Amino acid sequence: MSFPNPIKLALLGAIRVYQSTIGPALPRSCRFAPSCSYYAYEAVERHGPLRGSWLALKRLARCHPWGGSGYDPVP
Repeated sequence: MSFPNPIKLALLGAIRVYQSTIGPALPRSCRFAPSCSYYAYEAVERHGPLRGSWLALKRLARCHPWGGSGYDPVP
């Protein structure tokens, strides 16, 4: 029997709150698919809070006019 990681649950909850409250109020500006918040959710869900957060931060750092665009799945 495994117990859920409370840090992982807190991060996933924070991302969902962002997606349902703040995200819809902002203009759609993500250069990638899936969007950065969905990427972050999937990264934390798949890889856990530490590696998932690192992957999400690296993705956010690439989200600028010269950082590329297009389909960018979670590894």
